[in-house]
Amino acid sequence: MKTAILALAALTAATAPARPPRPATPEVTEIRIDKSDHTLSLFAGDTAVRTYGVALGPGGAGPKQWEGDQKTPVGTYRVSGRIPGLFHRFLVVSYPNDEDRLRYGELKRLGEVPKGRGVGHSIGIHGVGSRELAGVHKETDWTLGCIALDDAEIDEVASLVKDGTRIVISD
Repeated sequence: MKTAILALAALTAATAPARPPRPATPEVTEIRIDKSDHTLSLFAGDTAVRTYGVALGPGGAGPKQWEGDQKTPVGTYRVSGRIPGLFHRFLVVSYPNDEDRLRYGELKRLGEVPKGRGVGHSIGIHGVGSRELAGVHKETDWTLGCIALDDAEIDEVASLVKDGTRIVISD
């Protein structure tokens, strides 16, 4: 009886249709971050291939104005490098761009920039560096202007995007 069951199981396995392989993820051409929806989406052309929830800086809507305002920037940037180990994994965002520098210069000229503050730097897309904080960290905006994912999510994003990938951050 046992032999018959094993033979039947083997026959069923041999004649069962094979599962199709998981389709390969198309090449990611752009990262879009929507601050109002708290989402980061990976796009291949005009098609979203992955979307994640994120935590941002608590500074609210609008572009980053100066270092320390806790705003996540708004604009078009690039992935300009990677720092393994910083917040688990850190994709460097090419902030500030020319528009950010011009905006900062005008605010400074008008006397609206606090003394000793620069345009800002070190903006990135990163993890949290803690399995215990997975998901929980997204319940509030806590970064200094960066975009934070769970560690497993930043690992996936980092594996799918190349340096130089375009990043568009919008309100």
